Amino acid sequence: MGRKNQTWMSEFFLLGLSSDWGTQVSLFVLFLAMYLVTVLGNSLIILLIRLDSRLHIPMYFFLSVLSFVDICYTNSTVPQMLVHFLSDCKSIPFHSCMLQLYISLAMGSTEFFLLGAMAYDRFVAVCHPLHYMVIMHEGLCLVLASGCLVAGFANSLLQTILIFKLPFCHNVINHFACEMLAMLRLTCVDISFNKVMVAISGFLVIMLPCFLVLFSYTGIVAAILRIRSAQGWRKAFGTCASHLTVVSMCFGTAISTYMRPEPGSLAEQEKMVALFYAVVTPMLNPLIYSLRNKEVMSALRRVLGKLGEENSKKFSLSPAGQRKTF
Repeated sequence: MGRKNQTWMSEFFLLGLSSDWGTQVSLFVLFLAMYLVTVLGNSLIILLIRLDSRLHIPMYFFLSVLSFVDICYTNSTVPQMLVHFLSDCKSIPFHSCMLQLYISLAMGSTEFFLLGAMAYDRFVAVCHPLHYMVIMHEGLCLVLASGCLVAGFANSLLQTILIFKLPFCHNVINHFACEMLAMLRLTCVDISFNKVMVAISGFLVIMLPCFLVLFSYTGIVAAILRIRSAQGWRKAFGTCASHLTVVSMCFGTAISTYMRPEPGSLAEQEKMVALFYAVVTPMLNPLIYSLRNKEVMSALRRVLGKLGEENSKKFSLSPAGQRKTF
């Protein structure tokens, strides 16, 4: 029965965020601006880390991976949402829906694992500063980043297969994207097993990294309390403040939503949470990590300074520049 329903159901229809045309136009303008800030901000972070050798340390390696994940996460849902704001038919083909769920869930899972790895990196930096580069060597950083990606994609693959093997009663999704809990509400059969798998997945993807973050910051706080100088306190807190801000935003919302999956209820709340992870968090991450990080801002000034010097040299050497007398 499941296969027959899936063969017949060639596409899904998304209800989106609003049915009012004026509201949809306003949302299009708002989310387009946020999307551009997200892509440009995260791309700038990656570019700065790539160009400035002073940022070639584990902390910024993980930050560049996080920025890449945020770009992929946003691109998995937001462009389609923007198109749907201005179209009457908000449909998505079956296989595109499956791919969207797979990519967005993989990127979301990877981000939680990355936040755990970044917490461990900060723990080593604060608690073992003299051995930081020895412990967090290039090989370990690559293994941790690769492990986060593999774990994220493996979790997503399992959940996607389990969901799309189910028979669906209808093809109208009360969401702006093919999201896991929204898809479970379409099913015709008992989904107790899927609820259990979502809970297990939530524990592995959300709670385990959360425990690692708590463990790391417990050690960090203990190490900071042993620091006697005010300058040392400021430096230690400055090292962790940006990451702790992002962690605080992400884990609480995810735990309240995905650790108590109840398909069929709280649909509007799930939309807001999905918007938070697909639009707001990827946009805020580069702002938080850049505006609160002196090294990133210094790298930006250096890159802009070099570009300014190169442009001025080109202008002074050009014929037009040589003839210019005022």
